Amino acid sequence: MDQLRTYVSALFVVFTLLILVRILFSFFPSRPVAGVARSAYDFVCQSVDWYLNIFRRFIPPLGMIDISPIVALLVLWIVEQLVLGLLGGG
Repeated sequence: MDQLRTYVSALFVVFTLLILVRILFSFFPSRPVAGVARSAYDFVCQSVDWYLNIFRRFIPPLGMIDISPIVALLVLWIVEQLVLGLLGGG
């Protein structure tokens, strides 16, 4: 059971890191045109935008600042704690 907790926790960490990378991408005005950079950009965006769009639907941007990723990360952390709690242990 401990290996399952470790695996699930690692999945949450990877998804959190992808969200943070997506946030960093939002600081650049244009996306890459071709090559590995474009593939990495598309991978990150397709991996996390479905989740972020849930929150963007309900949380409007404050001027040019989009706070939905912050709320998404908070909700993800809460879900992680709940799932790991259900799997047992601390």
